Amino acid sequence: MESRIFIFTGKGGVGKTSTAAAHAVRSAREGADTLLVSADMAHNLGDIFQVEADGKVREIAPCLSVLELDPYDLMREEYPQINRTIGNLSGSAGLGIERIGDSFMIPGLENLFSLLKIRDLYLSGKYERIFVDCAPTGETLSLLKLPELLSWYVEKFSPVGRFMTRALTPVAKLRYHMELPDNAAMDEFGQTYRKLLKLQEILKDPDITRVRLVCTPERMVVEETRRSYMYLNLYHYAVDSVFINRVLPAETGNDFMDRWSRIQQQYIAELESVFTDLPVTRIPWFAEEVQGMEAVEKLCDGALSDPDLFDRPVREDNEFYTPIEGGYSLTVRIPGAEQEQVRVALHELDLDIRIRNYVRSIPLPGVLRGAEMTDHQIRDGALVVSFRLRENRETEK
Repeated sequence: MESRIFIFTGKGGVGKTSTAAAHAVRSAREGADTLLVSADMAHNLGDIFQVEADGKVREIAPCLSVLELDPYDLMREEYPQINRTIGNLSGSAGLGIERIGDSFMIPGLENLFSLLKIRDLYLSGKYERIFVDCAPTGETLSLLKLPELLSWYVEKFSPVGRFMTRALTPVAKLRYHMELPDNAAMDEFGQTYRKLLKLQEILKDPDITRVRLVCTPERMVVEETRRSYMYLNLYHYAVDSVFINRVLPAETGNDFMDRWSRIQQQYIAELESVFTDLPVTRIPWFAEEVQGMEAVEKLCDGALSDPDLFDRPVREDNEFYTPIEGGYSLTVRIPGAEQEQVRVALHELDLDIRIRNYVRSIPLPGVLRGAEMTDHQIRDGALVVSFRLRENRETEK
């Protein structure tokens, strides 16, 4: 069986961890070697399964292991040269470097090391399925766009990196009392960059990685789930399922709960109308908190009986080029985006797409070097950008 990664995200408090845990239990029952990973600093896998989880892989049942990742420990233990280099920079004004024990971290980069660890676990081939319980949506989106963003920056600046480091090191020491990376650190940065490229390849491959959205039938959660789906498509991640958690039965025998149930049905209908191309699974409300293996198994039995749970289809046409008269068009699926929300800019061979605070820079193929962007429109849930090739512009002149 080919290994797969399943990433669970959603607004805080919607039940991502319990949903991911139920998936992991179902997977282990099938005899697949399964790892359930928490990439959320507010870890609670140990609480759900009532076991000790201390940053090490712990087998808690046949074929089922859990791991709570600590990016600071990963930084110190697996990237010592980078940790030392950042520590040497920690006294420099304005860099905002944090020290946690013996680890140093630039704010915003800490979760990158959790992703790199997940990459290593996948490449080890030890697990057939890896389930990742992520932080709330905003942090998850920041996390998932990080490999592509950092890869872009490293690719642009790495050719001059070593030269500039050698040239500036004496000045940095004398004037700013700053120690720049040495050759060992630069080598480790280079290895990390290569890992980033492989990580990006793994995360963007729909045959390997799937994202699953978890939500509850509430107004603010519905809106955030719609936006998350839009942004995940912008960054070219394969979303294959939506799970609506804590759904009340239609008739509860209590007037207040029945009214609440009717309100939930309105939001469920809205979610199902938005996600028409995705399977939507309803998870019933459980009167008791999900704690302990028995409770997780109950959730698994009550909501995750779908025989195709781990093999749901995904769209393959999220991003593609089409020849048009005089050039090409690029189509990027961004369901839910509106024309006035989207800003597009062309910088040489990079196309920047901005929606609110999220920006994705797409490297364009060499054939579009010197091309002119002539139009961009939202059509049927996709952004279509048109380019006219240089030779066609010159011919028209």
